Amino acid sequence: MATTVTLRRWQRDALIAFADRPHPDFLAVACPGAGKTTFALSAIRAELGGRSKPLVICVPTAHLKQQWAEAAARFGLHLDPDWHPHDGIARDMHGIIVTYAQAASARHHLRNFAEAGVVVLDEVHHAAADRSWGDGVFHAFQTADVRLLLSGTPFRSDDNPIPFVRYTFGDHGEAVADFEYGYGDALVEGGVVRPVYFPRFDGHMEWMDANGSIKEATFSDEIDRSDWSARLRTALDSDGGWLPTVLNKAHDRLTKIRKTHTNAGGLVIAIDHEHAREIAAKIAAISGVAPQVVLSDDPQASAKIDSFSTSDAPWIVAVRMISEGVDVPRLRVAVFATTTTTALFFRQAVGRIARWTPGLTTQPAYFYVPDDHRLRGHAATIALQRRHSVEKRPTPAEKKDPAALDNQEEQMSLFSALSSTALEEIATPGHDGIDPDEGDIASTAGDLVGHPFDLPPPPPLQGRSGNDGGAIPEALADIRSRFAGKKELRDRNSDRVRTISQILGWEHRAVNGELNRRSGIHRITEATTQQLQHRLTCADAWLEELTGS
Repeated sequence: MATTVTLRRWQRDALIAFADRPHPDFLAVACPGAGKTTFALSAIRAELGGRSKPLVICVPTAHLKQQWAEAAARFGLHLDPDWHPHDGIARDMHGIIVTYAQAASARHHLRNFAEAGVVVLDEVHHAAADRSWGDGVFHAFQTADVRLLLSGTPFRSDDNPIPFVRYTFGDHGEAVADFEYGYGDALVEGGVVRPVYFPRFDGHMEWMDANGSIKEATFSDEIDRSDWSARLRTALDSDGGWLPTVLNKAHDRLTKIRKTHTNAGGLVIAIDHEHAREIAAKIAAISGVAPQVVLSDDPQASAKIDSFSTSDAPWIVAVRMISEGVDVPRLRVAVFATTTTTALFFRQAVGRIARWTPGLTTQPAYFYVPDDHRLRGHAATIALQRRHSVEKRPTPAEKKDPAALDNQEEQMSLFSALSSTALEEIATPGHDGIDPDEGDIASTAGDLVGHPFDLPPPPPLQGRSGNDGGAIPEALADIRSRFAGKKELRDRNSDRVRTISQILGWEHRAVNGELNRRSGIHRITEATTQQLQHRLTCADAWLEELTGS
């Protein structure tokens, strides 16, 4: 558990601003890789000051719940990422971690729990992805004393305001950040993020549109807006020539990087599940190593990401799963092979390869992209710190035709990709958002000199129904968080229940009920570590009675 933390300069300055905030809500905007989680956990410890208060972390995805739980444990904060609205809070946990979807659906439960507490909303712009989510999040956390809002990409182009964010014109206009630390700031400071370069590839694409017409164009050609998505989708077609050419170039770059950064990895962002598998087959043929494939409906997706992050495997292919907040610092090369062209998604994707790795004196990253004019524009503005802008809600007469909106994926019902050929690589000029001189400064600056900050003692445990501490047994001392230790104990308890059920022929529910009675536990989800250990002892004793051994 940390008693002193070394902060980057921006984290220290943001912590000072957070302590001096004039209102309950504090929006901290920092680029991906800057260290928002460390800042937030330091701010929580400082805010609590050793006092016990309800604590809730809200995140976009289930995978991030695990990352936050492990990071919080290093700060002496034990948070339950598996909380369910019908479960209580175990007495040896400080709080809970939920997703925005959970917060919206369990708004009434969370409102009661979070009252007068501290809430962290990570990547808070997700709360505006759906109006019902925003309303639910607002209701769930309206009664909290403190709301710390974090974002690396705090902008959208819609009329859904982000809950608890202040705007320049009431409920619309520009979001007002209480502290900002942009990608350009981080590059100048050095040792925070990597300089990212954007090798772009033109191509010659041929496709059949929904009307059966044969069309062809390069990315340099001026074509109707209605054909933009078809042209991009044709380039990304796995049977064409554009994608294999770019994958080969990207693998060559990764191979060179791995000569000095031996476990450096590459990421390909695919369109859908079938596309991801086709790309994986091509990478396997190029590299001789089958890449990890992470799909959004795979229950093992989080485990696969964790496994890849600690391995030295060269490539991973994902469909949206590796977006913002997922921390795989060894990623140095990425290929943008998806038709999602929004600025928000692009910036999130760039953030996956921008995280600085301590100990390396030079570490540029490379993002291989189609030379589509939308992606070219996003790359050109990547160093600018943009804010979420909420449009004033139009009257029905003013509403825009959805077909005329930029950056929207089109329905490709009768579309058919015919062929694609990659043309020469386009060098990244300075106007693509990363000045070459700026990149040189960042790549040679080395690791940052930190600012030590003494943390107040961690708060006492929640103790909603008592407080018995619940230390982790010595056998589980190497587990990174109390939650992980408790999960191990629950798994052991489940093994005993299955064995006893097989011996007696009882249903699992009946065995669980008897074990709870013998161990004095009302509900296993509310059990402390010590109570789970005691229940395991009771199960072993029962097994001895049944087997005579």
